[in-house]
Amino acid sequence: MAAGTVLLSLGLALALGLLALPRGAEPRCFCQVTGYLDDCTCDVETIDAFNNYKLFPRLNELLESDYFRYYKVNLQKPCPFWDDNSHCGMRDCAVQPCPSDEVPDGIRSASHKYSEEANNLAAECEEAKRLGAVDDSLSKETRQAVLQWAQHDDSSDSFCEADDIHSPEAEYVDLLLNPERYTGYKGPDAWKIWNSIYEENCFKPQNVKRPLASGRGDDGGHTFYKWLKGVCVEKRAFYRLISGLHASINIHLSARYLLQDTWSEKKWGPNITEFQQRFDEDLTRGEGPRRLKNLYFLYLIELRALSKVLPFFERPSFQLYTGNKSQDAEMKHLLLEILHLAKSFPLHFDENSFFAGNKKEAAKLKEEFRLHFKNISKIMDCVGCFKCRLWGKLQTQGLGTALKILFSENLIEKIPESGPSYGFQLTRQEIVALFNAFGRVSTSVKELENFRNLLQNSEFSGERET
Repeated sequence: MAAGTVLLSLGLALALGLLALPRGAEPRCFCQVTGYLDDCTCDVETIDAFNNYKLFPRLNELLESDYFRYYKVNLQKPCPFWDDNSHCGMRDCAVQPCPSDEVPDGIRSASHKYSEEANNLAAECEEAKRLGAVDDSLSKETRQAVLQWAQHDDSSDSFCEADDIHSPEAEYVDLLLNPERYTGYKGPDAWKIWNSIYEENCFKPQNVKRPLASGRGDDGGHTFYKWLKGVCVEKRAFYRLISGLHASINIHLSARYLLQDTWSEKKWGPNITEFQQRFDEDLTRGEGPRRLKNLYFLYLIELRALSKVLPFFERPSFQLYTGNKSQDAEMKHLLLEILHLAKSFPLHFDENSFFAGNKKEAAKLKEEFRLHFKNISKIMDCVGCFKCRLWGKLQTQGLGTALKILFSENLIEKIPESGPSYGFQLTRQEIVALFNAFGRVSTSVKELENFRNLLQNSEFSGERET
């Protein structure tokens, strides 16, 4: 498979102003995010304008449709890395699964297809499965080995440990009724999750400490960033993708914070102080702007994956099947419009040197990259808050699917215009995760604009009062 993406160091000129000032702090002007990105012609203004006024409204409409709002997930899987049965007891951590009769028939019955070609293909697959069944004359051990080989072949290009959607514990969840927002899940339990991700899965040696790591001395990040600059572009990219995902999640929690909780009403909205504590340059000792750079980096990676996967969805035989034929046709039209829009983005980065060089070393590095990310997807089963676990699993599967697309470029280019795609496939779970995960990152970029406006208005009000 051809490798996908030159991963760029995105130098965004980000300076965030203070609203709720800590004691003794001097007021500062808030500066608009602006400027060119390092190593490419792309600038922040182009990304913001493209996302906030072109892509985001269309993507939001798509994600509200039946096909994309229902996601099947197993939230009961035990943590595979440590014994921990503690779960968030707060009511906002709970996830309400869907009764089966509320999920559209077409989503629950995957065998239903629209086209005659797809029906014939399904029949062929069933026949092949029957004819290719494991020979009963083989020993039990050999039959088991053959089945394991088949499962390995199915997952060899996967970057995620996907849930078994046929498990009795897997349930459909309506994402619109279980939105990602602040639940109160924080402290040592949440820190343990992110610490395990960064310390054990980001290629980082133990003697190199992350900036602002809990309970440790900090040298302003000098040692860490010296190490990061010295590693290969792929390993730097891996860290930046995880950091960007972390930043995106923190923006969601700050933007949909529980502001009021009374017996009569719950009110959710942007919490500027929470946002500042996570991203303000002074309050984070310079880390906030770096985190936001990595958010834009993640955005460009997932946007590039969408631009690359267009041939898979353009085939007439592909349908967003829910059982509502007119709505499904309308949503496929909108889906293709979004993918064409992604492809039209004027400043996509070059992608020809990712995992380049010696083929043997590149293949080894790519496999390490895949296994590290797969490990992170398993850590999501250790998250104690079920709502956080839901969105963590979905977003890691979505990013993993984006990576799978970028590393399958040759296979995608060979997809026939009509007929089945044998070389490259996406399951419905991967499709739903891919677009919802990008929807979360797109929302984060949009929310940054909202926080800028809130901060600017606050500064203006403060100047007027004085």
